[in-house]
Amino acid sequence: MVMAVAVGAGAGLGSIVFRWLIQFFTGVFSGHADYSATAHHNNPHIPWLGAFFVVLAPVVGGLLYGPLVDRFAKEARGHGVPEVMLAVAQRGGRINARVAVVKSLASALTIGSGGSVGREGPIVQVGSALGSTVARIVRLTEERHVLLVACGAAGGIAATFNAPLAGVFFAMELILGVFSVEAFGATVLASVTASVIGRAAFGDTAFLTLPPFHLDHLAQYGLFAFLGVVAGAVGMGFTRILYLVEDACDWVWGKLRGPEWLRPAAGGLLLGGLLLALPQMYGVGYPVLERATEGTYAIGFLLLLLAGKILATSLTIGIGGSGGVFAPSLFIGAMLGAAYGIATHDALPGLAGAVGAYALVGMGATFAGAARAPITAVVILFELTGEYSIILPLMLAIVLATLTSRLLSRDTIYTLKLTRRGVDLHAPGTAPGAKLGNQLVSSVMEPVPTPLKGSTELAEAADQLRLSEHGVLPVLDTEDRYLGVLTARTVTEALSEPVDEAAHPAVTVRDLAESPRPVTADTRLGSALHALVNSPGTGLPVLGADRTRLVGWLTHQSALRALHAPTPAQPAHE
Repeated sequence: MVMAVAVGAGAGLGSIVFRWLIQFFTGVFSGHADYSATAHHNNPHIPWLGAFFVVLAPVVGGLLYGPLVDRFAKEARGHGVPEVMLAVAQRGGRINARVAVVKSLASALTIGSGGSVGREGPIVQVGSALGSTVARIVRLTEERHVLLVACGAAGGIAATFNAPLAGVFFAMELILGVFSVEAFGATVLASVTASVIGRAAFGDTAFLTLPPFHLDHLAQYGLFAFLGVVAGAVGMGFTRILYLVEDACDWVWGKLRGPEWLRPAAGGLLLGGLLLALPQMYGVGYPVLERATEGTYAIGFLLLLLAGKILATSLTIGIGGSGGVFAPSLFIGAMLGAAYGIATHDALPGLAGAVGAYALVGMGATFAGAARAPITAVVILFELTGEYSIILPLMLAIVLATLTSRLLSRDTIYTLKLTRRGVDLHAPGTAPGAKLGNQLVSSVMEPVPTPLKGSTELAEAADQLRLSEHGVLPVLDTEDRYLGVLTARTVTEALSEPVDEAAHPAVTVRDLAESPRPVTADTRLGSALHALVNSPGTGLPVLGADRTRLVGWLTHQSALRALHAPTPAQPAHE
């Protein structure tokens, strides 16, 4: 309990420092406290550039945080929460202490220089790293170690958003994934402590000010219910676009073969161009969000802001920026809800009610659709606004958004990042201490079988597959970068089909290579087993951290041998 209070206090102080860093760097890069509220104004530090300074701000910011992240803590890149979830689920809560410092600086630089991301992901990672450090210093058991990590996350959310209850439920619903009396008690202590410190620094005021709302007609529940379904789909759409843009950025930068530390600066030119066209996307954008809840904007502009935020956040993360996706999901939901409210009010003026109410419900429902954390969504929206009268329609819309999201995808905006790395947090055998599953793939993988070149013709590939014991071989390009795998079945089917050589060029291995779900050397075996079972052949390629080089080969036999081998001791930091 004492350590929970200490971690909460540390998270509260960390949130103060983090918000100060954001304000400082925003002032340095834009000359304003929040540039999104002063669209198209000049930077008083460099007035001769006019509004075009926003094109250079992300570039300069990228030149500062790019090398910082690449050199000291690569896990500080991105939105942070998935890394904490992974550490809790598979690493006993161990988080590198450097993450707290690097994440704070990198995220503050990203947001201050125009990155369209939020501050919840960074402060969760910072608080969790603090909790992990305290647990490691006093040598707590793994169970208590994980609990202190959750306390740090709860304290960070509570202090940053003045939402102590939301901090507790965020930690239990998303970080721990379980509810228990001990976890509730510890996270409440940390959250309350952090909130007291946060309120001393920032004041005890609601995050948003909304006009009074009253539910006058039962039919309005139907309107809110439909909004919940739409918001759930939009939240999942935001998730998909986020990772599509990240994949596109990975592909382009891979083609350019530039150093990873330079990627944020190079991509900053694209982000700067977007900010020049739509300066409301600069930074977190809370002033724009509040204006939308007041019904200030027209429907067309609200939809433009919605699409712009999805693209700006996705691009910020894709180029290597550091920041959260919680605030962007609230922003997107507010734009959606406000547009829906205006349209409903125009169509049903005597029934619809206040536009701000729809914006608030849209915020909670969109976050629930993206993160699939309904309890957190209900509690945090209530605490952020202090508006209790809307709690019933809010709950209805959030539940429907969560169900819609679940129908559309198994993963959330947080877990999809891990799934794409071959990590399934819900897979059997991934819990710490499991007989099979807690080992790293690197500890059980076999040497890579003789690979095929992408230019190899099918007849030659068939001979190599016939001599191989795997029935599947990896395919590499001329520079030994991984392209996929080729199975004996695929080659057999291709050779059995008649080919008009005059009309079609000769088919090569590259044309038939398949891409099974990627598994990296630092993936837990329990997660990799799912990919192995569903793989097209009898083995699965293991990739390095850059996902372009082949470092090993995982087979069913090597997985079974892990049952009879002692589990290697895990390093303190992975």
